[in-house]
Amino acid sequence: MQRISIETTQNVQVDYVLAGIGSRIQAFFLDLLVIVAYGVILLLFFSQLGIVPPTAVMVILGLPPLLYHLLCEIFLDGQSLGKRQMNIKVVKLDGSAPTVSAYLLRWLLRLVDINLMTGAIAVLSIAISRNDQRVGDLAAGTTVVKQKAGQPLSVFSVDEDHQAVFPEVINLTDQDIDIIMRVIHTYRESGQTAPLTATANKIKDLLNIHSDLRPLQFLYTVVRDYKHLTSW
Repeated sequence: MQRISIETTQNVQVDYVLAGIGSRIQAFFLDLLVIVAYGVILLLFFSQLGIVPPTAVMVILGLPPLLYHLLCEIFLDGQSLGKRQMNIKVVKLDGSAPTVSAYLLRWLLRLVDINLMTGAIAVLSIAISRNDQRVGDLAAGTTVVKQKAGQPLSVFSVDEDHQAVFPEVINLTDQDIDIIMRVIHTYRESGQTAPLTATANKIKDLLNIHSDLRPLQFLYTVVRDYKHLTSW
């Protein structure tokens, strides 16, 4: 498995496993299945009604398949339904959260990557680029990585009567929590304490928190508190 290390905006190195061609192709066909199913349902609907919709209606109904990948990645945090099923997502190589403009650029260049030459350009670009990037990824500064099982926040059990130890965590974002989860996962896999300590110190400085908890325990508490306060 090819890995990539990305330095987040919190100056923490987080390791990802690149999704690779296989996972991305499978996600593509799952997404294609969703789009085809949408078209079939519309066709059956209008067939049952026995009418031919006006051109304007057809144009409007054709927008969801056209915008499918763009809207999914914007609103599903870098994932389409196919990517979610394959447990992969889009990330920025500079460690920042992908922006709408990055997703838009990736989507626009699908015309070159996917539609032109039936995806051959995308496959070739992923195969020869250093970070498994298709042309759209190269332009947007993104790539697609695997999400490890066990990363979701649900692995942290929080009792209903849980009392937040650090209410300041409400000022964090979902992206901050995702980074913390990845750092914890990296520690559990490799045993490296430096990223763990750096992240804990960064969170303490950011939220002006003073705590004697060990870095791992502190970060677990931060995540539990955040889950409790935001019902995430």
